[in-house]
Amino acid sequence: MIERMESWLVGAGMLVHILFIVLVLAAVHLGVRQIRRASRRMSDSPLGHRMAKTRTIVSLATSIIVFALYFTCFGLIVKEFGLSLKTYLASASILGLAIGFGSQGLVQDVVTGVTLVFSDLIDVGEMVEISGQTGIVRSIGMRFTTLETSMGALVYIPNRSIANVVNYPRGYVRALLDVMLPLDPALADRAEQLVVASAQRLHEQVPGVFVTPPSVEGHLPVGDTSGILRVKFRIWPGRGGPIETALKPEIVASLKKLDDQYADWMVTINYEAEKKTGGSKTRR
Repeated sequence: MIERMESWLVGAGMLVHILFIVLVLAAVHLGVRQIRRASRRMSDSPLGHRMAKTRTIVSLATSIIVFALYFTCFGLIVKEFGLSLKTYLASASILGLAIGFGSQGLVQDVVTGVTLVFSDLIDVGEMVEISGQTGIVRSIGMRFTTLETSMGALVYIPNRSIANVVNYPRGYVRALLDVMLPLDPALADRAEQLVVASAQRLHEQVPGVFVTPPSVEGHLPVGDTSGILRVKFRIWPGRGGPIETALKPEIVASLKKLDDQYADWMVTINYEAEKKTGGSKTRR
């Protein structure tokens, strides 16, 4: 009878341990989900540029807090199996040293991540080019920096591989399409209609290239001609191919039908990166 009682107590004690572990894991998992959800809400909120640094620090802090929660949770679990916390912390320190010597990349990731945040190099919400990848910074963690490309894909870049960073302060590159209009006013009006229609059609065909729809900047006076029609595009960096290979030839072909003397050189494309003013960052 006594042996059965002892066996029952042991089983009950083990059940309590298991229940405690399950509750701890569930609590930590729910806590991590809430923390990450709150962090995403803050990152996705339409905050001004002055809050970019706050979002960046929150992103890194989220990564650190999640790591600390899991580390503490594992410590509580091993304590339930009879291992003291002092031994656990000592083992973790020794393991950390071993990892540090055997995998220096992990240490570099953490150090570089902290450096990115406090050196004001990049912030969450900015458009940057890193390691050949162009996108909007969505998060800066202990190990990875996450970019969202123009196609909506998420690219995870190890922090240690971040060397050269190109920052686009405005969040786009401006492409200027200058079209020399015919001298005849009637032909010039018709040419302007064709150019605007072609630009809008291209925007509908390849929307992933453009940050905003094209806009007509007006006429630039040039000598005795009807002037130059300027159309402005805000595009993703390095995505100007459709403007050069599709839009320009289409416009030239259309205008040659109006005026057989029209030449290719009368349509030009230029790119520039606008800079922010008023004390904002202007890194390029």
